Amino acid sequence: MKLFATALLATAAWGGAIAAQPEDQITKTLAERIPQLQKVDEVKATPMKGLYEVRIGTDVFYSNATGDYLIQGELIDTKAQRNLTEDRINQLTAVDFKQLPFDDAIKIVRGKGERQIAVFEDPNCGYCKRFERDLQNVDNVTIHMFLYPILSRDSVEKSRNIWCAKDSAAAWHNYMLKDKAPAAASCDIDAIQRNLALGRKHKITGTPTLIFADNSRVPGAIPAHEVEKYLAKAHKN
Repeated sequence: MKLFATALLATAAWGGAIAAQPEDQITKTLAERIPQLQKVDEVKATPMKGLYEVRIGTDVFYSNATGDYLIQGELIDTKAQRNLTEDRINQLTAVDFKQLPFDDAIKIVRGKGERQIAVFEDPNCGYCKRFERDLQNVDNVTIHMFLYPILSRDSVEKSRNIWCAKDSAAAWHNYMLKDKAPAAASCDIDAIQRNLALGRKHKITGTPTLIFADNSRVPGAIPAHEVEKYLAKAHKN
């Protein structure tokens, strides 16, 4: 009887050791049932008991412990008054300014250029044109302008002509400030494709999008005095 009990305990311990953890079970179940979820990057518990975060790239879903139910939506912490899903996506899509591929951007220096900003812009974006006009009032700044043609096929063509121009900065300003279309030009435009991939990775869905040296991110056109505030704060840090 004692031998049987010992064997039973050993079997239970072995079974516990090989039982699938929720993270593994969720990954397995989703891969079997949903072809689009064959590659799950991460599964981890959330603050809500029994609910797990399922991350695919920068997309976030939620599941129960077995993967039988999948939720697409936002998780709100009502006590802390925080949108946990939004916080997580912001964390996943955060841009490290120092790691930006500046060689893929048009560099514009005003004054000493001591302060820095990166801007993702589409040449056909009306808000970008307004932003560029206002940005003329900002001095002592280095602007890294990443061509980001997401609005139309014509945006791609204009971006190519600007990037391939002999003086790309002048071509950009002539179009955005004077509405002077860039002359047809051709060259290697892999940089623009890399910009698009970078934007998708960090969920840059609108133009202009501004990134400051302290990694602050601002979607949309803001006036010069607001740009000054962000530049001052970033430069101080």
